Amino acid sequence: MEIHYGQILEKVVRRNGHSISDVARLTNVNRRSVYNWFNQQQLKADIIFRVGCVINHDFSVELPHLFTSEDFERGFKRASFSMKADEFTEDEGQHYWKDKYISLLEQYNQQLANQLAVAV
Repeated sequence: MEIHYGQILEKVVRRNGHSISDVARLTNVNRRSVYNWFNQQQLKADIIFRVGCVINHDFSVELPHLFTSEDFERGFKRASFSMKADEFTEDEGQHYWKDKYISLLEQYNQQLANQLAVAV
């Protein structure tokens, strides 16, 4: 049986309580890209590595054929340094309102879907 990298990635992200918005923001992609990653059976190792570094998770446990613990130790140090530098330049209010808007939009879409299901 072939390993589904996207499912492993999703399981770890959700199990550790990380929001999709935060993962997307920290990896410099949009939320749709993160969801697409979850659906892909094969993912590039650098994508898994980037996500592991930003959520502080060592994927060498789940995927020892791709990574070693030392890979992530070095990655954690680089990510930590990078995030500290960004703390001073990033406008947190902007991300708060963007995430709030996306959350409300998803709730609206869910309500709309529920109404359409009842009408049919």
